[in-house]
Amino acid sequence: MKTFINDNFALQTETAQELYHNHAKKQAIIDYHCHLNPEEVAIDRQFDNISQAWLHGDHYKWRAMRTNGIDERFCTGKDTSDWEKFEKWAETVPYTMRNPLYHWSHLELKAAFGIDKLLNPSTAREIYEACNEKLRTPQFSARGLMSHYNVEVVCTTDDPTDSLEHHLAIKKDAFSCKVLPTWRPDKAMAVEVPADFRAYMEKLSESSGIKIVTYSDVLKALRLRHDFFASVGCKLSDHGIEEFYAEDYTDHEIDSIFNKVYGGKELSQSEILKFKSAMMIEGAKMDWEKEWVQQFHYGAIRNNNTKLFKTLGPDIGFDSIGDFSVAKNLSKFLDKLNTENKLAKTVLYNLNPGDNEMLATMIGNFQDGTVAGKIQFGSGWWFLDQKAGMEAQMNSLSSLGLLSRFVGMLTDSRSFLSYPRHEYFRRILCNLIGNDVAQGLLPASEMPFLGKLVEDVSYNNAKGFFGF
Repeated sequence: MKTFINDNFALQTETAQELYHNHAKKQAIIDYHCHLNPEEVAIDRQFDNISQAWLHGDHYKWRAMRTNGIDERFCTGKDTSDWEKFEKWAETVPYTMRNPLYHWSHLELKAAFGIDKLLNPSTAREIYEACNEKLRTPQFSARGLMSHYNVEVVCTTDDPTDSLEHHLAIKKDAFSCKVLPTWRPDKAMAVEVPADFRAYMEKLSESSGIKIVTYSDVLKALRLRHDFFASVGCKLSDHGIEEFYAEDYTDHEIDSIFNKVYGGKELSQSEILKFKSAMMIEGAKMDWEKEWVQQFHYGAIRNNNTKLFKTLGPDIGFDSIGDFSVAKNLSKFLDKLNTENKLAKTVLYNLNPGDNEMLATMIGNFQDGTVAGKIQFGSGWWFLDQKAGMEAQMNSLSSLGLLSRFVGMLTDSRSFLSYPRHEYFRRILCNLIGNDVAQGLLPASEMPFLGKLVEDVSYNNAKGFFGF
């Protein structure tokens, strides 16, 4: 009987199958944005069981389990065993049909463990034991899994105060996969809570060796850390923001705002926006100077469930899509940098699918002919990281820009088992093109170029764009 995850899964035409098997599948993985813990790579962590590798920290699965009526103790609880958590996840999986989790889960079981069976309560124990047996072997350690998936480059997400000791250790080991840091300075512009901002500034002062008293000191400290990140191989920055900040301000205003919040006083909304605007501009200029790529993930409303946020903390599955109006400020932000000839290569990720066409047209405003696809419409992110979301993003980009110059997919994941998201994306990409050929919308005679396009979007464009 034909298995669910088979060689031609999601490939509906012969052209799609040819593009995937002869072009996309062969490409190594460049995972230029993820949330892997670099310490687990440095120590080459060996997972005790599939729950540790698959369920711990996975807020996608937790959201589905809660929706399915599973008690929180089986998601984030400390009083339940790893088997009990897996059992409850297996109970939930059949109810995730038409949710990307159903595809992801079975792709991951197949790609990592060779398991063809569908996960459900009747197969849970068998699958749990089969996965655990393999996870106990050296080939299924953190590094072993990365090698298994042919991962060439990974970029983690790191705070400016991080010592990067684990990245340095990995580099010293000469691991075949490059594991590089990414500059994520969000906390340096989080001035909403003065006490938290002051505590972070003290941490920044300690890590940089700069005594912070003024706003100028903050920039000096950040620049020193920026230089250090570059010395460890960093080539990208990343910013998680609700919306774009592009308020007009003077240096004197920012000095005064810093003094106020550093002294423990709450800022007005206008002051918050001006400070964030200044920090974004200054950070963008640092990136331009080093020829880094800057990434902006925007549009999430985070920590909506304040009751559980206070109990469990952030990043546990209580965030959602926001409806911010960003076009005007995004344009103003990019234009200011472009006018000063300091606009770095940029990747923009929206969380609201209603922004697809806006972003696809916005990136065209700031292409300058110096680099192919200098300003990128990033892949479907977070809630859009699924079949319909990825197709919508690629269709908007194709209609209003150049899909052929797209830098492709990333995992945005905390799990070493998530690399099949690249496979999923590549299958969807090949299927889109294959369907166009079948419908006569693209010429079948151009298969050599279409094959190259698939290879470029799967691998070559990212390798060249980020300079790996």
